[in-house]
Amino acid sequence: MGKVANAIDNKLRTEFDPVRLAIEDESSRHHGHAGWREGGETHFRVEIVSAAFEGKSRVTRQRLVYAALKAELDAGLHALALTTLTPAEDKKS
Repeated sequence: MGKVANAIDNKLRTEFDPVRLAIEDESSRHHGHAGWREGGETHFRVEIVSAAFEGKSRVTRQRLVYAALKAELDAGLHALALTTLTPAEDKKS
């Protein structure tokens, strides 16, 4: 796991105490697109399941994740594909 992925993992675990967290670096799929840079770690897919999302809309959940990762976004993290679920929603899928 790279430096940015580790930072994402650490911050999301600290902020949301997830029951499940999956982080995938999809940067290689975006070669030549906006925000891509040599070495990757610019585009990530994140799936997070946390009780902290209970009673919150999808947009609010995503805003919370973006706020937790503000430093990484400011430093060049270009894109996040987010799936944010509660434990109850995760069991339905």
